[in-house]
Amino acid sequence: MTLDIGRHRPGTASDIVRLAHAEACQPWRRSVLSHTGWTALAKASMTESWTLLAHWADTTQAYALFQNPEALTIVPVSTPVEAGRYPALSPALPGAVPYERMIRDLWGHEAQGGIDARPWLDHGHWPQVRPMAIRPQPRDSAETSLLQATDRPDSMLLPLGPLWGLVDEAAHLRLTLNGNAIRHAEEVLGFTHKGVLSLMRGKSPRTAARFAARLSGDATVAHSVAFAQATEAAMQVTAPPRAATLRIVLLEMERIAAHLDNLAEVGRLAGARLVWTRCGMLRENLLRTSHMAFGHRLLMDCVVPGGLAVDIADGGTEVILRSLGAIASELDGIRRLHERPALSSVLSGLGRASGELAATLGVGGTVGRASGRAFDGRMVVSTGYGGLSPRLAIRSEGDASARQQLRIFEIGESLRLIAAAFDGLPDGPVGIVLPQLSGEGIACAESPRGDVWHWLQLDHGQIAAAFPRDPGWALWPLAERVLRDAEATDVALIRASLALPASGMDL
Repeated sequence: MTLDIGRHRPGTASDIVRLAHAEACQPWRRSVLSHTGWTALAKASMTESWTLLAHWADTTQAYALFQNPEALTIVPVSTPVEAGRYPALSPALPGAVPYERMIRDLWGHEAQGGIDARPWLDHGHWPQVRPMAIRPQPRDSAETSLLQATDRPDSMLLPLGPLWGLVDEAAHLRLTLNGNAIRHAEEVLGFTHKGVLSLMRGKSPRTAARFAARLSGDATVAHSVAFAQATEAAMQVTAPPRAATLRIVLLEMERIAAHLDNLAEVGRLAGARLVWTRCGMLRENLLRTSHMAFGHRLLMDCVVPGGLAVDIADGGTEVILRSLGAIASELDGIRRLHERPALSSVLSGLGRASGELAATLGVGGTVGRASGRAFDGRMVVSTGYGGLSPRLAIRSEGDASARQQLRIFEIGESLRLIAAAFDGLPDGPVGIVLPQLSGEGIACAESPRGDVWHWLQLDHGQIAAAFPRDPGWALWPLAERVLRDAEATDVALIRASLALPASGMDL
């Protein structure tokens, strides 16, 4: 059953959702819309400044996840795919473009009226097209170009990547230059496509958790927690209190390590050697501490649906607190180094992103908050932080300097949250046995780069469909806009400041 929008004529996005038939989904009901209602919601969400958080599909439906910033609510919706088509969101919501291209590559569903039908993940080398469709087809022709044709034949094109000569994520960036000024920037991703959605389908959540943990190496905990909590929501079970508290510790340790890594890289590129060496040393010590306390430098595979795979090692709490104490003692010095003219003059005004653009694209994390978007995934009720919610710092400058200052602030907040979590760490088990149930769940976790969302449907304990939303889906469209009119010599520093991920989007 879907809503006939022409009969009810609701006036607002909330009306459209409220009058629609609702399917069981935890913890937020999913509204099923007709094609007319789906299109009306896209237009209304643009008018009412709703944020598109994610857009995906399965074999029969297209889905979207919105945030209503006024009511602070999360709104999942879906619409049927009929004859391989569904109405495009991109005419009203340009941030939907990469999602629509991904959906076409994986399921073959066409977004009718979409503004960009080029491939996204499929570079023309897969043996089959539409691998997630009910009946994948063998490839019989090459795909069209992944890049737009330039409208100025005399323009200078500067291709960068996908290999950068460093331990960096694979992404191709093509810049159109006028002298040293960038007039257009466009990315090509998909080089590390792993087939995660196919690998998850038909598996138990415990088995599929390993695929979620490998979506993005420096956000392995965030993806694992979001996937585990989506599973628990679908089954309507909760992890034991000790596991829930240690998940907070793991998330915040991951955040500190990633922020230190980003501070070090920006410092290296900006010529601030003291920032580079100090932050790099502190990160390495924290990674060694993580291995001693939980058995893995990146904390990979520690979180599973139902709790944790392993409890903290004996003496692990003391080892972690010593390492965090060393970071706390250096934090004021790192902040002062960023306030020195030599570094602040380089970062001030660099890679500026407006608050309007960040809100339109749904950019979260330090990049979004540095541009004035007051959203943190840890504030979402279902994330499990409870009374340990972080204090948010919001900046309006939107430049590289503001992003660095926020990362330093958030390291301090993570130190406070970990100490509070250890103070209240309860005894007890760290896992439960999962029931073999059917259901649908959505969950969020705040990664170092922004909010991670996982959705899944279970059929008697096995995954029928799943989708992970990485922060990169919002950060790369933002980067395209930010790089316009920047200097080509600043590209590396802007990329590092935005902390652009690729692996999580490559699925």
